[in-house]
Amino acid sequence: MGLYWADIVVNGLVMLELKAVRQLLEEHEAQLLNYLKATTIEVGLLLNFGPRSEVKRKVYDNERKGSLGWTRPESLDTENTEHTE
Repeated sequence: MGLYWADIVVNGLVMLELKAVRQLLEEHEAQLLNYLKATTIEVGLLLNFGPRSEVKRKVYDNERKGSLGWTRPESLDTENTEHTE
């Protein structure tokens, strides 16, 4: 099993993969998806700072990971479980 280093991880929720290439290739997208599959992080942004700026958003979710709700601290959850009128 190999090691990987994400370029930037924001609040443990979003992975940023930075590139400076002429154009993004399928290999760059595959790299980000592999990182998402190997971690609990579900959202990734692929940012290209080459001659033409590009941004691609990737989401990888499956039942084993859960959803973003379980990765947020409870203090950030705004959903109220009790409703009164």
